[in-house]
Amino acid sequence: MSNQSVISKGIDWVTVWLYIILVCIGILCIFSVEYHGNENIIQSITGLKKNYSRQILFLGISSVIAVIILLTDSKFFTATANLSYVLGLFLMIATFVVGKDINGSKSWIPLGFFNLQPVETCKIFTALALSKYLSRPETNFEKPRSQLIAAAIILTPAAFSILQNETGLALVYFSFLIPMYREGLPPVYLIIGFSFAILVVATILVEKNTLAIILTSIAGLTVYILRKSIKRDKSVLVVILGLWILCVSIQRFAVPYIFNHVLHPYQVERILNTFGVDYVPDAKADSRDPEQQKEIQKSKALKKAKENYNVKQSKIAIGSGGLFGKGFLKGTQTQGDFVPEQHTDFIFTSVGENFGFLGSSLIIILYLLFMLRIVFLAERQRSTFSRVYAYSVAAILFFHVTINICMTVGLAPVIGITLPLMSYGGSSLLTFTILIFILVRLDADRHMVLR
Repeated sequence: MSNQSVISKGIDWVTVWLYIILVCIGILCIFSVEYHGNENIIQSITGLKKNYSRQILFLGISSVIAVIILLTDSKFFTATANLSYVLGLFLMIATFVVGKDINGSKSWIPLGFFNLQPVETCKIFTALALSKYLSRPETNFEKPRSQLIAAAIILTPAAFSILQNETGLALVYFSFLIPMYREGLPPVYLIIGFSFAILVVATILVEKNTLAIILTSIAGLTVYILRKSIKRDKSVLVVILGLWILCVSIQRFAVPYIFNHVLHPYQVERILNTFGVDYVPDAKADSRDPEQQKEIQKSKALKKAKENYNVKQSKIAIGSGGLFGKGFLKGTQTQGDFVPEQHTDFIFTSVGENFGFLGSSLIIILYLLFMLRIVFLAERQRSTFSRVYAYSVAAILFFHVTINICMTVGLAPVIGITLPLMSYGGSSLLTFTILIFILVRLDADRHMVLR
């Protein structure tokens, strides 16, 4: 059998074509923010002088890797899942020694023509390791021990990401809760997670004493409603009081501690600015004289303006596109370099300005179709390994797309999350290419029960 027949046999071409379309749109968007009409495109591409030319190179490398993956036996991915996970953690640890500092984050390993970001690539290895663990016959996911081991698999690289000042990418690892939920993780964990998120937002938006009164009122109302059950079983009252104490403790102590001692000041400021709250750092400035205080306030104002500049320019660019957009290569905001990081984290601004609301909606629909297709592939797998892996890919894509687009329109903090397949970057494109084509290879062999 020829190599072409081996590659094409059983391949889901809908997934492949959606991948190709999104990557090509991404290159066009990168091109639209860098091309100024007086450049020799051929020389730029061959000389690798521009980001779009380097992205074309990354696409070529990714294509070669995709073909290699499609020629690989599916059993290779199950056999090497744990080893690759260890390798991924080793690369993350190696960045502390040989890592390159970019934008305040020492999470890059220089490889000459591009920089490798292990925190990105480790998502692949984590997906494989989690799939391997959950597909083991002896794994009983209803038991807390198995749940804790699965949690450790996803939280270990997340912890290294935080240590490398990549908090945004660390949050991506929580997307693995979706495949875990699909495989039987009790819904109570998700309820607790969402409840904690709501409590954190309420702590940000509501004055602390007022929120404490609200929580106490909710607890009191719950006791009143369940008064008959409490008479029969006093443990119900104990649970209600315990939850009340826990919520008030989180609101009073845990959230302030996280904001003041765990997160960096710029991260706190971005989160607070998202909810329209002014950032007041926990600093000991009482002893400074009035002139020093003025300088501090001026510095704070300048810093705040700088932090908000990205999102403001992004919203201006997207809004200026209107319904139909200004047209390809006609965007004034993106062509004028008004939007920082517009070829990476803020690539969606190019779509909004050039192609307007309709073009932006089309991109979102393409991503939605892509993710729904992956879920469809997941549900037709006979192997637990393949199903868990497919849901992992869908969850990672969902997290990246949702946070990135919300980030560009001011609905989420700026946390350095790329738009999959469209944002410039070798590590990002290679990571998503490998993620997707391993899934395509597994799906092509879905008649096999992989362990």
